[in-house]
Amino acid sequence: MAMNTVTLDARVPAARASASIKAADDKAMLRAAAELTRDLVAARPGVYWADLIASVVTGYAALVGAAMLSGGWAIAAGVVAVLALYRAMSFIHEVSHMKHGLMRGFREGWNVLVGVPMLIPSFMYEGVHTLHHAKTRYGTVEDPEYLPLALMKPWTLPVFILVSALAPLGLLIRYGVLAPLSAVVPGLRRVVVERYSALAINPQFRRRAPEGEAKLYWNRVETAASVWAVSLIVLVATGILPLRAFAIGFGIASAVAVLNQVRTLVAHLWENDGEAMTVTAQYLDSVNVPPPTLLPALWAPVGLRYHALHHLLPGLPYHSLGEAHRRLSAVLDAGSPFHKASYAGLPHLAAKIARSTMGRR
Repeated sequence: MAMNTVTLDARVPAARASASIKAADDKAMLRAAAELTRDLVAARPGVYWADLIASVVTGYAALVGAAMLSGGWAIAAGVVAVLALYRAMSFIHEVSHMKHGLMRGFREGWNVLVGVPMLIPSFMYEGVHTLHHAKTRYGTVEDPEYLPLALMKPWTLPVFILVSALAPLGLLIRYGVLAPLSAVVPGLRRVVVERYSALAINPQFRRRAPEGEAKLYWNRVETAASVWAVSLIVLVATGILPLRAFAIGFGIASAVAVLNQVRTLVAHLWENDGEAMTVTAQYLDSVNVPPPTLLPALWAPVGLRYHALHHLLPGLPYHSLGEAHRRLSAVLDAGSPFHKASYAGLPHLAAKIARSTMGRR
């Protein structure tokens, strides 16, 4: 997931291209991935609902605690709120992939519990994220979730992270101001749909307007988010919601956005120069951070620690990725490209990308 608040375009001509992004498809790996995971494709609704509800209850309770408590207890509650709400919001990734007929009510429940209250309704990722998985789009200018960060100038990395702190403000303006105005200003409506209705990082991406049932669902959920955003603005302006409580909530939402942006930074190697890539090359440009390291369970929740494997098997539900990784690790030999997408942790990955930019001043 990534927020469309980044407008970096500090690309420089690629002096080199990583060998991994030119890799031919490894048929043995692709065949093993398909054959060894056929029994893992079914989503388990009980797991999804229990995980989501636990995350939501913990997150909102901790958010209230952060607003009501003081000192160290308030800080501790704030940290818990950030991690729990981040996990709850990460389910938007699953919603964008799932077949809703097999997970009845989950998209609606997620929007009610998370999407609308946090102003990231599911339509901002549905129909967008799947473009990132299109074989001919990944890593190209048509990919909404790709920037060749490793081929850009060094200053783009801190800007990429820091600008995400403004995401809650951008969402509040998008739903509390622009959405109501765009209902009566046709030209503005087109801009809002194209530019401000996708969780994307590619500044050149323009979203197409929804049609049919997708448009009806979009309008319903967007109206709910807009009503909530306007209500929030009014509650703060009239003093019904104390400014301190709002500021704490805003700070927690900003911290969630920054944490997600840091995870986005290390989700790929970002080394592609715009050419179409094979499935194996896409896998090698993506990142797994498997056990035994534990921290990725916090900063890459809901299966996101297996991001490369997810690109290899995008149809697997998040709760199956760990088992799929274990099976493939045991079967594929040490020379297989499968093992080359696994990394030790976030610091190593961030340093690797930073080093790639240092010669591009």
